[in-house]
Amino acid sequence: ENATCCGAGGARAWMEETRGTRMADMRLAQAKETGAEVIATACPFCTQMLGSADTEGIEVKDLALVLKDSLGL
Repeated sequence: ENATCCGAGGARAWMEETRGTRMADMRLAQAKETGAEVIATACPFCTQMLGSADTEGIEVKDLALVLKDSLGL
């Protein structure tokens, strides 16, 4: 309920940001603060945006892949 967009919903996937902090970097830093090892998303834009950020120590996966892995398929 308190989630923020990764930035692609605002067309930031096609913009070169030259000032401030990239939205994807901010969102990834917030996820890292929770101690999460995986970010699961059903949004292809989130997968693209968060995957382009510094993902060291955290994995970005499509929700369908998380489900597949949990079922051992």
